[in-house]
Formats: sequence, C-alpha cells, structure tokens
Amino acid sequence: MDKNDIRVYNYCDYSNSNYGSSRAIKIGSLTLYFSYDTIVAVDSPHVNLIRKNSWSVTTGKHLNAINPDKNVRLDSDVFEEQLSRVLHRYELVEIEPIKIEVAKH
Repeated sequence: MDKNDIRVYNYCDYSNSNYGSSRAIKIGSLTLYFSYDTIVAVDSPHVNLIRKNSWSVTTGKHLNAINPDKNVRLDSDVFEEQLSRVLHRYELVEIEPIKIEVAKH
C-alpha cells in the first residue's frame, strides 16, 4: 500500500449542511468512511465492513450512502474487532488487534 497516496473527500453530496460530516479517507487501496469523527465503514480489496447504526438519523443516512443493505452491517463490537485487524494489517496502528470474546448461547 502506498501510504503517500492519500485522498480526503465527502461521500455524501447533500445540498444542506444539516446532514453532518460524511468524509472518507482513501489511503492507497484502503478507504475509511467517517460519520462525523467515527469510522463507520471500511473498504479494501481484502475486506468490506460496515457497522450498524447506533447513533442518529444522520449517521443512518451516511451508512445508507455507503451501502443501503442493512443485512451486511455488523454489531459494534464485531466491527471494532475487525477494524482493529484491518488497521493493523495496513500498518496504520502499532498495537495488536483487539480480541472480543462473544458469549455462545
């Protein structure tokens, strides 16, 4: 991955500024989607992740702009664990990925 190839852009084209910040940061082949200051989705050749909305209607609009299929959205703990792995794989963080144990029923 070329970490020098960085692009920041808005992924939602709203005519009204009431819809908050919807920015994406593309670093080489990895794209991180933000709703305000929170990463809510990841797109790369290796993985596509999108988290369930646990915030507001505006964040829901941002998530729908990324991918309207709600069936592929991950619970926050699963998303955070997988996001940690992706960031580590792309050497964007120095810590080891977090491991979350999920209770089996």
